[in-house]
Amino acid sequence: MRLQLFREVFRMAIDSLRAHKLRSFLTMLGIVIGVMTVIGMVSIIQGLNKSFLSELQAAGSDMIIVRKTEGIQMGRPSEEERTRKDLTFDDVKAIEDGAPLVKAVAVSVYVSVFEPIEIKYQSAKSDSAIVIGMNEKWPVVMSLYLPQLGRFITESEVARTARVCVLGSELADTLFPTTNPVGKEIRVGPEAFTVIGVLSKRGQMFGQSRDNFVGLPITTLMKYFSYEKDGLEIMASPRQAEMLGETIEQISSVLRQRRKVPYGKPNDFSIMTQDTLVDLYNQLTGAAYLVMIVISSIGLLVGGIGVMNIMLVSVKERTREIGIRKAIGARSGDILKQFLIEAVFLTGTGGLLGVLVGFGIALVVRAATPLPAAVSPWSIVLGLSVSAAIGLFFGIVPAQKAARMDPIVSLRYE
Repeated sequence: MRLQLFREVFRMAIDSLRAHKLRSFLTMLGIVIGVMTVIGMVSIIQGLNKSFLSELQAAGSDMIIVRKTEGIQMGRPSEEERTRKDLTFDDVKAIEDGAPLVKAVAVSVYVSVFEPIEIKYQSAKSDSAIVIGMNEKWPVVMSLYLPQLGRFITESEVARTARVCVLGSELADTLFPTTNPVGKEIRVGPEAFTVIGVLSKRGQMFGQSRDNFVGLPITTLMKYFSYEKDGLEIMASPRQAEMLGETIEQISSVLRQRRKVPYGKPNDFSIMTQDTLVDLYNQLTGAAYLVMIVISSIGLLVGGIGVMNIMLVSVKERTREIGIRKAIGARSGDILKQFLIEAVFLTGTGGLLGVLVGFGIALVVRAATPLPAAVSPWSIVLGLSVSAAIGLFFGIVPAQKAARMDPIVSLRYE
């Protein structure tokens, strides 16, 4: 009996909404916009999260990065960081000799960002490629850099500042679309270098290619080009992944001793791991989530107020109907259920439309831009649950007002 009664109340609520289609749609619009914002942004951020974590895993989950300044920063380094001693090749040597848990140490430096360099081979050229100085240990520390063609830079070439280079796969395709680049001579700025290898493809990260670069022996880059002294980066890999913490302690101990850091004082260098980068990334996406919550909350609040307003108008319009229903036996609880069902159905439908539109926007963004997007089942549940909760919250006042109406007074209403 209760189920049959609920079905009847539900049918009456739906019929009431269908009788005012345009008004119902406009009422739902705020809910649609709020849920759409949540779903779209969650899909994009979740896609970025998966992409970021997969890229970190591909780069080596046990890689240790040592830099002069504190990790990845927004803005200029502090005065204390700027006055720190630069990292040097002697530091690299000290880590190799004094940290037995380290398997290999790679080092890199980049050409100054204030010195754009054109890279040419005959008529083909690129002015967007990055110029990186690297040592012979890169293939050991970063397995993705194993050569696709030819070979990698050797220790002797680093020692004698040889005029050789390796190319990222994208730059190789740009300069040598139809020929094998190994053995060919290219120009990096005014200097000529012989190509000895092409490195394996790494793909994009956040829409930026990681294959559009030329790699020189680090000593060669330092001899012929201006470079970022603060940007000398040391990358180490442990002999055993499970000994990552102990390896970091050894590296820190060696560098503190070399750089004469007093006991009890903080390091005058930074050591990052994948976990450090993940924590930093989570901080950035956490801020994005906060903005998303604020924006969507405004849309949902506006939508909820709109639902309450329309439901109050509906109660006023249907005063005689409520009186007639009560006169023929409907209880206050039945009236309450009818108006609550109307409110929940209204916001729930808006939530469903918001979910569909949000995913549609995320898919369009993924197709039209480099940003990834991932569908999260929990975001669907969240969107529908929040929209239904809004219907309950903002619909309770109009429903109670309808349920408390005096049938005699209602029947006299004109």
